[in-house]
Amino acid sequence: MPRRILIVEDADTAATTLEIVLQTIPDVEVARVTDGLRAVEYLAAEPGRAVDAVVTDLEMPFLDGYQLIERLRREPRRQSVPIVVVSGCQDPRAGERALELGADAYFSKPWSPLAVRRKVEELLDHSSLRAV
Repeated sequence: MPRRILIVEDADTAATTLEIVLQTIPDVEVARVTDGLRAVEYLAAEPGRAVDAVVTDLEMPFLDGYQLIERLRREPRRQSVPIVVVSGCQDPRAGERALELGADAYFSKPWSPLAVRRKVEELLDHSSLRAV
């Protein structure tokens, strides 16, 4: 069964780049939504829907990346889902704050698609080892 990565990004170019690079990870299926609120709705639409990793921006309308991280970490079944943040946030504390809230990795824009791919694959592989 393929592992599912949810991309939460309101900038179409960044979302497309992430989708293209993450689809090169073996045995992966990628879904995209444009903000944190849509991510919550996506996950709630099918309670049994498995998401193996989330890649999110921080600055989005309706529900930002910080709020999304907090919500995911409050849900017992999603507490260990890897969260990777890719953001152009100008706040110098953005990465530190995201990690404090429970993100597993932070990349500031401009970011390396290959570095993000490597980190997501590493986190997916590590989380599947814990599940065994």
